[in-house]
Amino acid sequence: MFDSLSIPTILVSYVALLFSLSVHEASHAGAAHELGDDTAARLGRLTLNPLAHMDPLGTFVFPLLGMATGFPFIGWAKPVPVDPRNLSRRFTQRGGMALVAAAGPASNLVLAGLFLTLLIVLVKLSGVPRILEFRLFAHALLARKVEMLQVLQLSTGMTLGLALSGKLVLINIGLALFNLLPMGPLDGSGIVRGLLPWQWLPKYDRVQPWMGGVLIVLALTGLLSYVIGPVFGVILSGVEAIAHLFLGV
Repeated sequence: MFDSLSIPTILVSYVALLFSLSVHEASHAGAAHELGDDTAARLGRLTLNPLAHMDPLGTFVFPLLGMATGFPFIGWAKPVPVDPRNLSRRFTQRGGMALVAAAGPASNLVLAGLFLTLLIVLVKLSGVPRILEFRLFAHALLARKVEMLQVLQLSTGMTLGLALSGKLVLINIGLALFNLLPMGPLDGSGIVRGLLPWQWLPKYDRVQPWMGGVLIVLALTGLLSYVIGPVFGVILSGVEAIAHLFLGV
């Protein structure tokens, strides 16, 4: 189980996950604050400090187990508290909560775009021959181990920068897609709830508690990858197409 353990890869992946989760939760808090609710801000959640958002199991135990074993454990942070009664009356209460929910996945997509740009820039600055640039990009994005990047004998700083940027792209795409699922406690459920006609809400709300259990089963059986995987693959193809525009083939 641990024969392919790579400490550098675990450290890089965990740093990327902590940062991405912190931005995700801080974005929820920031959106709520902008809409008039300062509950999260008063509780110290309007911050990028990962300690403010960490859940012992979801942000520490499960992610590290997953990274060490390859088992598809899911990770999560503490939910950001929001009092919908305080939200701006520019929107309906459901609409305001939907905007707060959408802020998390939106922040992850923005981060994925920013670190994709940084990854391409780092590849261009690496000094490898142009014909090898896309190969280096693909290794940084998809290599299972940081050590695989050492084949081209780059500096330690460049190797870590490439590896961290690649992990940040993948993790943020994955977090965005995962949280957009309209299931149980995920952001997608709040977004859909804000968009549904009010007549449908009683049935939708009755189903949602069961969706949390379904989500756990999907995650623990590995079936969640079949739900997210196809969309993830399409986005990844788009990422590679963007890289092809700037890098050698």
